[in-house]
Amino acid sequence: MELTTLLLIIVLSIMSGIAGFALRAYLGKIKLSSAESRSIRIVQDAVKEADAKRKELLIEAKDQILKEKNGFEKEMRDRRQELQNIEKRIIQKEEACDQRNGQLDKQEKVLKAREDEIVEKEDELRKEFESHRKELERISGLSTDEAKKMLLKNLENEIRFDSTRLINKIEEEARRTADKKAKEVVLTAIQRNASDFTSESTITTVPLPSDDMKGRIIGREGRNIRTLENLTGVDMIIDDTPEVVVISGFDPVRREIARQSLERLIHDGRIHPARIEEVVEKVRNEIEANMLEEGEKSSFELGIPGMSKDALYAIGKLKYRSSYGQNVLSHSKEVANLAGIMAGELKLDVLLAKRSGLLHDIGKGSMAEGEGAHALVGADMAKKFGENDVVVNVIASHHNDKEPESFEATLIQVADAISASRPGARKESLDTYLKRLDNLEHIAMSFKGVEKCYAIQAGREIRVLVANDVISDDRAESLAREIAHKIETELKYPGIVRVTVIRETRVVDYAK
Repeated sequence: MELTTLLLIIVLSIMSGIAGFALRAYLGKIKLSSAESRSIRIVQDAVKEADAKRKELLIEAKDQILKEKNGFEKEMRDRRQELQNIEKRIIQKEEACDQRNGQLDKQEKVLKAREDEIVEKEDELRKEFESHRKELERISGLSTDEAKKMLLKNLENEIRFDSTRLINKIEEEARRTADKKAKEVVLTAIQRNASDFTSESTITTVPLPSDDMKGRIIGREGRNIRTLENLTGVDMIIDDTPEVVVISGFDPVRREIARQSLERLIHDGRIHPARIEEVVEKVRNEIEANMLEEGEKSSFELGIPGMSKDALYAIGKLKYRSSYGQNVLSHSKEVANLAGIMAGELKLDVLLAKRSGLLHDIGKGSMAEGEGAHALVGADMAKKFGENDVVVNVIASHHNDKEPESFEATLIQVADAISASRPGARKESLDTYLKRLDNLEHIAMSFKGVEKCYAIQAGREIRVLVANDVISDDRAESLAREIAHKIETELKYPGIVRVTVIRETRVVDYAK
């Protein structure tokens, strides 16, 4: 029973499963049929919508084409109208040109007729002139060439006589007025450039707050003062003079460096070799900068543009140089002013005269950098600075070391002489000057074989004449060096002294 029941349950379970499967299959078919119908409807709707969209796009495209067609037709009408206007203007211009051509043809015919008429008249005049010429030749008995030569000769003699008379008259007037005019020009220049002048010496004094400061300046075993002297290249004299240190040296730049350095050390109170080196170096750099500043200032005061930085620096160095006690920078500016004023009076180049005057003594500020007279050294420097050949020649010739090649060169010589020779300009007295010349000649005459010697160019050159039987050519070279060395060691003088040894050989014979 239980088995039957079990089998029945199994059969019922199988049947229920089969029934469930059949039911699910039937339901699936129903769902599939419904999905197909929905997809068909969707496709049909899409087709209808696409067809409507297509028709809409076709309508828009037709409208756009119509608009573009209308615009193109309007543009073509405008272009056609513009071309018609241009064609009309061209036709009008052609008509105007035709009219002008007609007028020109008429004028050309008139001119041709006039030209023919002129040619005819020229022929008539030529024939008439030829007949008159032959008649004149017949009457005078001279040919045309002979008459022309005679006329030119008479005219030449008359012109030569008149020109000679005029030249003599001009020369006479020039002689009468030249001296007066020259004096007026020089006096005007001096009056307009009158300036005070303070002569300079080779000694500088530095005041001390007390005599105790002398010991601190000297230092232990003199190390401080030795350091100062070695760094600045001057002599410092500390004697019994109360509260004063004397700085002695021929180079004004070194004296100025020493003076400023010592004043700063005294004010600071710290005086030892390391501090001295620091202060001296700082003062030296400041003075170097001041040189360029002074050059720029001088150029600006005189209104001289376009000078190179090196030239301005060389000009500024002259502030610390002196010649016969006269400050060289002040002298150069004075020469520039004098030359500029005189150039203006004489209708010369004022700017060139001022430029040359300011630069004429730059060689004095750099004598250690070159050899020879300061004028030649200055000319070489100016050439390196890019100055033109006229300025270079003015500098080289202001003491006649070279021949002057311009009126400005002679003008600078005059201005230089005025600045140097006016009262109070230079400190050296006539007695001192003559004594220095005498010492130069005495030194040269002290050498064996020297026959004569002459100090010339204000003591800037000494010419030594030697006996040719005592001094050979080789010995003449060594003699010049020995004389120059002795002058350097025994005399003090501004600038340089050129020593020229002249050995002359003369051979004399007689024809009997």
